[in-house]
Amino acid sequence: MRLKTSIWVAAYLRRCQTEGVFGAIRKKGAEEAGAVFVKVALMDGNAMLYAPAPQTVYDDSRPAERLFVPSALQPVPEPSVEERLTKELRFDPDAWIVETEDRAGRHFLDLAKN
Repeated sequence: MRLKTSIWVAAYLRRCQTEGVFGAIRKKGAEEAGAVFVKVALMDGNAMLYAPAPQTVYDDSRPAERLFVPSALQPVPEPSVEERLTKELRFDPDAWIVETEDRAGRHFLDLAKN
């Protein structure tokens, strides 16, 4: 059984805070099971966006995990990230957007293995 999204987001933001990284909820989505997109602003005009991993990458023995995939391999200009987020919200208005700021690009997310 997977944690409610609202609980997962609160724990994620606490983890960021513990590591000295500012984070905030930009858009609150569905409490129970909304998709979470995490934007990591690098404070130089660029950012990374992490989206929910496709269901095909989940391990059947650990279905409760939340895995993410980067939308690009390298940081991209923030307007590109914002454009992608706008498209995602048009497709899924129940999605969450969480934004953090860290010059080093730390994200503290579990990434899907290719």
